Amino acid sequence: MTKFVVVVGGVISGVGKGVTSSSIAKILKECGYSVTAIKIDPYINYDAGTLRPTEHGEVWVTDDGGEIDQDLGNYERFLDIDIPKKNNLTTGQIYKTVIDKERAGEYLGNTVQFIPHIPEEIKKRILEAAKGYDFGIIEIGGTVGDYENIPYLFATKSMERDLGKQNIVHVLITYLPIPGNIEEMKTKPTQQAIRLLSEMGILPDFIICRAKVPLDDVRKKKIEVYANIRSGHVISEPDIDTIYRIPLDLEKESFSTKLLNEFGMKPLKKPNFSKWEKSVEAITKSKDEINIAIVGKYVDIGEFSLTDSYISVSHALIHAGAAINKRVKITWVDSKKFEKDSKAVNELKNVDGIVIPGGFGSSGVEGKIKAIKFARENRVPFLGLCYGLQLAVVEFARNVCDMKDANTTEVNPKTGFPVIDIIESQKELMKKHEYGGTMRLGAYAANLKEGTKVLQLYKDSKRLEKDQARLEELRADKGQGFRLGKITEKNVVLERHRHRYEVNPKFVPQLEKCGLRFSGYHERFDNTKLMEFIELEGHPYFVATQSHPEFKSRLEDPAPLFLGLVKACK
Repeated sequence: MTKFVVVVGGVISGVGKGVTSSSIAKILKECGYSVTAIKIDPYINYDAGTLRPTEHGEVWVTDDGGEIDQDLGNYERFLDIDIPKKNNLTTGQIYKTVIDKERAGEYLGNTVQFIPHIPEEIKKRILEAAKGYDFGIIEIGGTVGDYENIPYLFATKSMERDLGKQNIVHVLITYLPIPGNIEEMKTKPTQQAIRLLSEMGILPDFIICRAKVPLDDVRKKKIEVYANIRSGHVISEPDIDTIYRIPLDLEKESFSTKLLNEFGMKPLKKPNFSKWEKSVEAITKSKDEINIAIVGKYVDIGEFSLTDSYISVSHALIHAGAAINKRVKITWVDSKKFEKDSKAVNELKNVDGIVIPGGFGSSGVEGKIKAIKFARENRVPFLGLCYGLQLAVVEFARNVCDMKDANTTEVNPKTGFPVIDIIESQKELMKKHEYGGTMRLGAYAANLKEGTKVLQLYKDSKRLEKDQARLEELRADKGQGFRLGKITEKNVVLERHRHRYEVNPKFVPQLEKCGLRFSGYHERFDNTKLMEFIELEGHPYFVATQSHPEFKSRLEDPAPLFLGLVKACK
């Protein structure tokens, strides 16, 4: 029977439930168990696909085309597994399913009510997502006391009754503030969170205390007494230099032993974090630093910056740096700055490399194009992701191929050189208002050309072998097989996508004639070739991809294109 660890938050959101859940999962995996993770988002949106990055952070894309909360990215990075979209539950999904069942008569005329139908649908989905695993880690978004969390807490309490208390553990992640006027760590907000959780009939088995500094014995004793919790189950988790240190810190407090004891279990093998610890040391203590600028448009919200919009990109750079024992410093640059002041782009002389991440719309586009031009002309190592590839093609067309007003039709539908456009089959769908079918979402196969830098980067890693095994799985899956397209080259990789516009096939020959090399492509069954990678010969590193390779990067297995960038910066 699958065992469950339910992680809930108290006091404030953004306290680190996602990375703590990921760390718990990592620890259990190191103990020899199979582990998956499930994220519950209490918002009414059906998924994260329509949410602005400044509203909810990065949209994570799964192999099977899900647009998911960014916490699934942490789960995948820590567990080194691909997690399907069914592992993300939202209130919108739950209620829509229940209403659809009611309309189809599946409740046989019974009155459909909040209890039991909503919690039962939640439990059904949790059990389905965790099927076949030893452990399922369930993270409930938001905080204890939020109205929208009630059905999920009710459901997990109900799971205690269904599965037995010995098969489910509740972990409360809480925050202990230190008000500036008194400089004393306060436990009262945590006590209130414990009380609110108990109103749902749930007493936490573990309380993990987040704070700026470690929890002292006085505060720890207060929480133990108030929560009536076993000594040693109040765990201190102070602010740290990197999230990847959390599993190591938890193990210093013998967390895996304590957690498995709650289930009456023992480790199947001795945890070995030596490789993980080596990477953490490289991230935090390496004296060699590389400065890379991420030039994007989703970096500000009011008076605050929001780097979570590109969290996977920043982590992919960190992973790549750790692999060669280099510490990566990220400089966040708002591309709109270059539009206001054209000379400001010269500030990029102070960085070792430039990344142009994905995005949508026209805001900040010309600033990104200026940054790309700077990288190309000044031989600064450059990596373009999704929109970054499209704008690199636009820049090259304008300034090398003499297509003066070249553009993407997303920005200028009337451009005389639509080098980036929606392909004809997509236009037909848009005429029918079938917008969802016009996006490429999830993992797609890319045929890599011989003799290219991109192919060499993938050869140097183990990705070609891994993706070959995944190709066979997709071939056997009738629902996902369309993502393969036509396999026409010897070497094929799978990367995740989230975009609607493509390099216009009509302009590919002209762009190639001017020196832009298309290193790989996806070929549809209607013989349309969609360009996946570009590179420039004679440049230290000028590579871009239509995909989002950052979604496949792991601490112990960095994404090949990011590793290539960091090595070029070195």
